[in-house]
Amino acid sequence: MCSFPMINRYRITAISFLAYFIMSAMLSPIGIIVGPMSDFFDLPITDVSNTFSWLTFGILIGSAFALFVFDHVTIKRMMLIVYGVLSLSLFSMLFAPALIFVGLALGAIGVGCGIGLAGAASVISRSYNENSRASMLVITDACFSIAGIIISSVAIYLIAKQMHWASAYFIVGFVAMTVVGLSLFSSFPEHTQTIDTDKHTESGSEQTTRITQWPPAVWCCIVALFLYTLGQYSMLWWLPNYAETALNADPAKAGDIVSKFWSGMLVTQLFVAWWVYKIGVQRLVIIGALATALMSVPLSTVKDIDYLIALAFIWGVANLGLLKIIISFGSLMIEDPPPKLISAFLFGATSGTAISPFITSNIVEYFNAYTVLQFGSGCYLLLVVLIFAAKKIQPSKAT
Repeated sequence: MCSFPMINRYRITAISFLAYFIMSAMLSPIGIIVGPMSDFFDLPITDVSNTFSWLTFGILIGSAFALFVFDHVTIKRMMLIVYGVLSLSLFSMLFAPALIFVGLALGAIGVGCGIGLAGAASVISRSYNENSRASMLVITDACFSIAGIIISSVAIYLIAKQMHWASAYFIVGFVAMTVVGLSLFSSFPEHTQTIDTDKHTESGSEQTTRITQWPPAVWCCIVALFLYTLGQYSMLWWLPNYAETALNADPAKAGDIVSKFWSGMLVTQLFVAWWVYKIGVQRLVIIGALATALMSVPLSTVKDIDYLIALAFIWGVANLGLLKIIISFGSLMIEDPPPKLISAFLFGATSGTAISPFITSNIVEYFNAYTVLQFGSGCYLLLVVLIFAAKKIQPSKAT
């Protein structure tokens, strides 16, 4: 554990929170801005939506890259580089003359977000003791939800004012610049910078052996996390389009669906931080999986936009912060879980996010937005099956 003056710890904690804020701020307004982007570039909405694969696959590449980059580059230097490039890429989208340039910028942003989020998690884990660490992780989730609420609302307002489709991302660019500024004047709890090759090789071999020995229940949780993010973003990115095309909702109300979902998520994350101590992770993961799956079904059946907005809030509450709950549940499967285990869980979740634009765009192209909402519910149904399977076959250590 590294010891820092209190003011420095506040700064690096703020940097970590802002990293989560930026990640959510990139993902949450997609369903709101794809329509205006389609009009701006005069291209089909499915082509525009598919462009965000650059962002999500970039996040996946960044999260994979982060597995080893911090063993060779200091966190401070990496955060300065990553968020410097990220802010320039965000500003560049205002001047992109063609969709391909938007894709390239999104790719760079995605890689930066993937690396930056791993750096933020490392900072939190190395700056707080075990009792405080769990609380701080819950707050990072809350920052993720707050960003979803704020940036979605800002995007709705700016689009209603006929502003450029990337105006909301322009604001995110200033947040990224804030991270650069704070990083310049902060000291980070760094990993060991000099790595002994022989020890590193031995450790890698041992780690590979341990990975191959992970119980099947762990792999069930990894796939469940993949399905969770795939189902979530399948619905979040296409609910506004569904509301506009099927329910004849105006863009402001359609976009409000996304904001209400993140509001519900924020409420439940604060509640779950207390409730998990009362009923335990084992019960909470089952309740969260069932509630998420069941409350996703009415989203594709309701015919009134006001009811749909209310249901989006309830659906956010029903999620019960399921992503972190599944990670906590999965970590119980192995005594003294290694860092690679948590990285594997995050990689599973990131993979679902990464392929969401490609898969959902093709579903909408061949079918419609209603079908993609049903697809999202199907992902949640499979998630429930995997969670029950993991609970059934979990090692005795998990009990």
